[in-house]
Amino acid sequence: MNLPEGIKYTKTHEWVRALDGGIVEIGLSDYAQGELGDIVFVNLPQAGDSLSAGVPFGDVESVKGVSDIFSPLDGFVTEVNEALLSSPELINRSPYEAWLIRGRGGIAEGELLSAAEYRALLPEE
Repeated sequence: MNLPEGIKYTKTHEWVRALDGGIVEIGLSDYAQGELGDIVFVNLPQAGDSLSAGVPFGDVESVKGVSDIFSPLDGFVTEVNEALLSSPELINRSPYEAWLIRGRGGIAEGELLSAAEYRALLPEE
């Protein structure tokens, strides 16, 4: 399983990467996409929509069912990865390049995990 250093993870299997200017990218971890199986549809918010930490901002549909995507951020969406709307399988191919949204706001201290902390939460392979 691929868990790159330098990005943070949530207990609900999203990843968060800090960008310049206070923007963060949010996506699904390699573990999440593997558990979901082939992703066939993604439902994402619009730029400008508000985000609340711990509240779903969208969902992904896979061959196994539909799963919510939870926001680690209190803030708003600045950009949506439009490529995923027509090619959701990009999440399966490259989960750390196929970001879902970019946003601006605050993340509660202690809510994000390092790669090692996240790996410790996952079932043994």
